[in-house]
Amino acid sequence: MAKFILKRLAFLPLVMFGVTALLFCALQFLSPEMRASLYIKDPRQLAALEQVIEKYGLRKPLPVQYWIWVKQLAQGDLGYSETAKMPVAEAVRAFLPATFELTLVAFFPILLIGVYFGTLSAVYKDKALDHTTRFVAITGYSLPSFVLGLLLLMIFYGKLHWLPPGRYSLDVDLLVHSEAFRHYTGMLTLDCLLNGEGKAFLDVLKHLVLPAATLIYIDLALLLRITRSSMLEELGKDYVRTARAKGLPENVVIKKHALKNALIPVVTLSSLLFITLLGGVVITETVFDFPGIGRWGVVAAQQLDVPGVLGSTLLAAFLFVLANLVSDMLYALVDPRIRIG
Repeated sequence: MAKFILKRLAFLPLVMFGVTALLFCALQFLSPEMRASLYIKDPRQLAALEQVIEKYGLRKPLPVQYWIWVKQLAQGDLGYSETAKMPVAEAVRAFLPATFELTLVAFFPILLIGVYFGTLSAVYKDKALDHTTRFVAITGYSLPSFVLGLLLLMIFYGKLHWLPPGRYSLDVDLLVHSEAFRHYTGMLTLDCLLNGEGKAFLDVLKHLVLPAATLIYIDLALLLRITRSSMLEELGKDYVRTARAKGLPENVVIKKHALKNALIPVVTLSSLLFITLLGGVVITETVFDFPGIGRWGVVAAQQLDVPGVLGSTLLAAFLFVLANLVSDMLYALVDPRIRIG
């Protein structure tokens, strides 16, 4: 297993080199003056534009420029984001915890419900439960997330006034930006509990319900379909028929034999799904005005904030590469045959 992991880790620098080189080449469409302006925080610094160009080596040969740029990335110097009104590295640290919090709230229900009902759907094929599960999967897979999000907003906020958009109410906004409130993790549900603010915790949780429900319904569909089809395939194999012929109880056949093998593609999909959510669910965060990394990326793109777009793109690329690595490791853990060769 260690050898397999080391082989996968060896490819990681090569993949990241390809990603950063591609982004660097895209930056070359901008003039040195335009690229220098990406590092300027105050318009008064424009008078010293040539000094900025010299500092970052923006007129040097491309290999030298790339090496300087990579060193800047390693030091967290990605420029200044006008939309966030802070350096890009600080913006990532500010917006990522909100997305991570939303990801955790949505991911575990997706995983548990998807595996449980996908398995039951295969076991009770063509029964009422199977038809219901397939209906949920088909509607969730075909329904655009912005349509579902707006529909939920109209019902639960527009008509019932229960679940508002955003991340918190005005009272909690004043609380979390006060000197008395300590930010331990950046995830407000946990920070409110650590600060002993139960009322604020409930308020933050209330604001998470609708975006999390949208993500759960949309992303649950694919996991349901994959689990069901994988489980049906395993239930039709010879080893399952042999186990039944030996007189093993049906729940043992399903849980101890079929389900373990059926989970192999589910594990792969789940790791990719988690990182996709963590990379920023652009549409959902935008619909619900949720201040996560995805919404910041959209605003940066709309306002031509190149450092902001570059920062969010690099983060998404890194997370996707990491997801593939974790997926390969989990795949090998579930199926030892993958480690051979």
